[in-house]
Amino acid sequence: MSKSAAGFLILALLSGVLHFSLFEDTQVTLPLIGCGVFAVLFVLALVAGRRIKFDPVLR
Repeated sequence: MSKSAAGFLILALLSGVLHFSLFEDTQVTLPLIGCGVFAVLFVLALVAGRRIKFDPVLR
């Protein structure tokens, strides 16, 4: 896992925990939106990391 993917994972978890600790009702808040954005960026960083590290041996 790349450093950017790990950073996005930590940010997504922190914003999700912040949402659940501050708001008891099920409503859309800024930390919840941030959690979704960081989760999408985490998945994109994982995909980009796989493409960059892919090194086929052509013989």
